[in-house]
Amino acid sequence: MKRLTFVFIAMYAVLPMTARTETSDSIGAEQLNEVVVTGEKPEIKGQDGILVVDLPSIVEDKPVTNILEALGYLPGVVSDNGAIGLNGASSVTIIINGEPTAMPLQNLYQLLYSTPVDRLKNVEIMYSAPAKYHVNGAVINVVLKTPRPLDGLTGQAHLGYGQTRYASYSGGLNATYAVKDWAFDLNWSLARNHTYNRQETSSNHLFDGSRHMIEDDMRQIGKNLSNTIYASASYKKLKVTYNGQITSKIRNSSLSAGTFGDFSNIYKDLSPTAFHNIALRYVSPFGLTVGGDYTDYYERRSQNLHKGDVQQVSSENCQDIGRYHAYIDMEHTAGNWMIGYSVDYQHSADKSRQTYFFPAQPGFDNALREDVASAYAGTQTSFEWGLSFNASVKAEYFHNNYRHNWNVVPQFGATFYKTPASIFQLNFTSNRVYPSFWELHGGTAYINDYSTILGNPALQPYMNYTGQLSYIFRQKYAATFYVLYLDDYFVQLPYQSTNDLHLVFQTQNMNFSRTVGLQLHVPFNVKNIWDATATVNVSHGRQKSDRFHDISFDNKRWGLYAALNNTLRFTSGSPLSLSIDGTYISGQIQGPGRFGPLWKIDAGVKWQFGKKRCYEFVVKANDIFGSCNPDMKIKVAGQDYRMKSHDMNRSLSMTFTWRFNGFRPKEDTTIDTSRYGTGK
Repeated sequence: MKRLTFVFIAMYAVLPMTARTETSDSIGAEQLNEVVVTGEKPEIKGQDGILVVDLPSIVEDKPVTNILEALGYLPGVVSDNGAIGLNGASSVTIIINGEPTAMPLQNLYQLLYSTPVDRLKNVEIMYSAPAKYHVNGAVINVVLKTPRPLDGLTGQAHLGYGQTRYASYSGGLNATYAVKDWAFDLNWSLARNHTYNRQETSSNHLFDGSRHMIEDDMRQIGKNLSNTIYASASYKKLKVTYNGQITSKIRNSSLSAGTFGDFSNIYKDLSPTAFHNIALRYVSPFGLTVGGDYTDYYERRSQNLHKGDVQQVSSENCQDIGRYHAYIDMEHTAGNWMIGYSVDYQHSADKSRQTYFFPAQPGFDNALREDVASAYAGTQTSFEWGLSFNASVKAEYFHNNYRHNWNVVPQFGATFYKTPASIFQLNFTSNRVYPSFWELHGGTAYINDYSTILGNPALQPYMNYTGQLSYIFRQKYAATFYVLYLDDYFVQLPYQSTNDLHLVFQTQNMNFSRTVGLQLHVPFNVKNIWDATATVNVSHGRQKSDRFHDISFDNKRWGLYAALNNTLRFTSGSPLSLSIDGTYISGQIQGPGRFGPLWKIDAGVKWQFGKKRCYEFVVKANDIFGSCNPDMKIKVAGQDYRMKSHDMNRSLSMTFTWRFNGFRPKEDTTIDTSRYGTGK
């Protein structure tokens, strides 16, 4: 339901009393000199437990050129160096146009980064996604504009330059075209990435009754060439989609100096890392949707670890994943009720191996097969007195080489409002979260003589229970109270061994992780010159483990996230806008570890010029003062460890964009696949 709130301001001259000759039922000679009408488009609308956000209006004058950057301005969304999180949810899956995707997270981010923000129609935030989306938990649904024959060929080309310690370059082309019942979409980007990060660690290791201070200063340098392609063709309600990414010339180096000496750890690709996915989807006129896709992922890398000039490790990792996925959905109406049900099946075959050439030690070469079958039933309705809701329940069967289990996933989302000025939303869901394929193989990776990364075949999936209650005032101000409970939660953590002088990084299950919080989202505007949004999130977190290796911990802490995003224009409608954003974070925990406070200041300038402003130039400086660098400390049960990062987020970027035909409609006189990868 679309509604607009209008504010009327009328200024008029009062004529002398002698000039008024009208009768009581006439307007007569009194004149209305000027009428100023200010219309404010609602930013947030709610229905069926879903928040629909007019993101294009929010970022219209901000220094963003692509959808990935734009998502950072969504209510409740936290963008950490390009990674998207959602306050009030333990994790979030991003989908496009409501369609399931098999893309690994890195590939999806690259696709969104190369998709222009002008393609964006709106964004839907679902804290408990209905089962028909084939995604469990929280979802951000990016809804793109549908190309129409009237638009002709539209698109944009862009060139980008980024500077951290090293320079990175990117370029891309995005185009859409529609004719009669056909629609085509192409997105291609090429990026030459060169990254840098530095970490200082100090490990006060208790061993054999005494403390040993082990220090290390590590520089991590990464290079790769990433080629991303997304293409789709649709005829009426039939759509075929291909998306893929080929990453080549990969070289990740860890150069460290410390107590045990100088080390160089080099990871190189032995063949390009390739991801390919092809999907087919058909939506019938009578409510039936049939879809399926096939995914192929291949990665092969080598590791060479040297201490000075002496080689210590030479190994090779290889991962080859094939996945089939098919689903059938059916929806029909019965009066005011929509009823839906579905069956879904996916099969994955992960053939992975790890081979050690030096020193001689066992690796592994095995296949991990996984089957997930599910069925759901759900309903959706709305009542005239203000309540609308959707609810579903899904039964899921999971089986792999190590375990099998049944899981029931309930989902509920409701919205209540009598007028759009005051909206209440309630959401609840649960889902099971599985570890990455590579961790379940139990492989080993060596960082240096002291630090090692271990896989964990005994790792168990965890259950994620989430609930949110939101209040939306005047379709722009929002307050959300949330509770997250993760049973058997797992995360990778460092551990100082009590058997020898070794630091072990391994993902292990805890008892639980629980977070309770309140988030406030407050936008405001001053005379169309200053546009700002304040976000505050206050939370209390607790993570507990009775058995983490041979110790236990119970970590509790209050946390605060505060951000103020500002956009300034010299005049209303100015082609030049300035953005200044500030962020502060404190009180974060991870297992037994605690992070120090973080803060950063970002700034950017956006200049639109040319005919119909078809050219755009954006300059952004992130973390100007280099202050947003995580500093984690663990000091519990004999563990005494600290890791401090440097140069984590500071960067300078410039992007030039040329739009042809504008991507603006003419007047008419329409995942969770983060489990891939070896983690290197």
